[in-house]
Amino acid sequence: MAHHQSAIKRIRQTAKRRIYNRHNKKLMRLAIRSVRESQNYDEASENLKNAVSVLDKVSARGIIHKNAAANRKSKLAKYVNSLKENKS
Repeated sequence: MAHHQSAIKRIRQTAKRRIYNRHNKKLMRLAIRSVRESQNYDEASENLKNAVSVLDKVSARGIIHKNAAANRKSKLAKYVNSLKENKS
C-alpha cells in the first residue's frame, strides 16, 4: 500500500496510462489482422489504408516507436502487393 501522496498519484496515473495503451494496441492489432485476413487485393488495400492510419496515430501517441510502425506498414504493404501479383 502506498503511503505517500506522490506514490498514490503515480498509481492512478499508471492505471490510466495502462488502459489507454491497451486500448490503442488493441486497435492496432485489429487493424493489422484485418489486412492479414483479407483474401483479395481490393479488400486488402482498403484495410491497409485504415491500418496505416491507425499505426501512424499510435506511433504519434508514443505507444510504439515510429520505426516499429514503419516496419509494420512496410510488411503489410508487401503482403498486399503479393496479393496483387497473385491476382493476375
